[in-house]
Amino acid sequence: MKILLLGKNGQVGWELERTLAPVGNVTALGRSELDLADQNAIRSTVRTTKPDLIVNAAAYTAVDKAESEPELAMAINGTAPGILAEEAALTNAYLVHYSTDYVFDGTKKTPYAELDKPNPVNIYGNTKLAGEEAITNSGCRHLILRTSWVYSLHGSNFLLTILRLAAERDELSIVNDQHGAPTWSRMIAEATALIIATARAYSSAESIYHLTATGATTRHGFATAIINQAATRGLLTTKPSLKEIRSADYQTAAQRPKNSLLDCSALYNTYGIKIPDWHSALEFALDVHKA
Repeated sequence: MKILLLGKNGQVGWELERTLAPVGNVTALGRSELDLADQNAIRSTVRTTKPDLIVNAAAYTAVDKAESEPELAMAINGTAPGILAEEAALTNAYLVHYSTDYVFDGTKKTPYAELDKPNPVNIYGNTKLAGEEAITNSGCRHLILRTSWVYSLHGSNFLLTILRLAAERDELSIVNDQHGAPTWSRMIAEATALIIATARAYSSAESIYHLTATGATTRHGFATAIINQAATRGLLTTKPSLKEIRSADYQTAAQRPKNSLLDCSALYNTYGIKIPDWHSALEFALDVHKA
């Protein structure tokens, strides 16, 4: 199977290049090889590569910056997935695309299911929803995986930011009223490979699934676990104190949903896949980081 992977240098894409290798012949491209704001380049790349499977792990993920760059964010998160879907429909290729908990407004008291009505509260969420809709409306065979609070051992993310700040400061102020499930990018990539291997038997599927770690915490709870586990492993020599604050006390350009929890039962019922508890996954990630 010929696989075209986009976003190879991103948190999920970096892991996917490795987990997809046993599944097929992977052509992995990053931003320097393909500008997703260039529609003609997207079409040319797909037509030249002629993939059986397109995995789009590329995205504009600067949530706050998107508020001042809505056109660029929409080009990459909304328009580009639609172009990929159109090209996939022309050749009957299968498209796997990643979306986000930020398509929801966070007002629901329980985890969001796939059929809950999206209502983004920021530009980033709006552009990701536009990408979902473009894919769905294209008629191509596709699988959209929504995930949340993604972190990795590469790039820029909450885990690495907390580790850096913990080594620099005596006190950190962390939001305690945003709830979600921190999800390690490696777990997302491994689950994706399993889904793809299974989905080949369900190649007519056109669906959205939620894919996150199990369990729940707050940003403050996640930061606390990072610092405690990092200190246990000798990754930190000192532990800063953590102050709990409200979202209202930490002003950002983009509003964040208070509830980012996603119900992943449909994924388990269909594919038998369940990502481990977020705390166990974090411990595993930090073991890898230490090594």
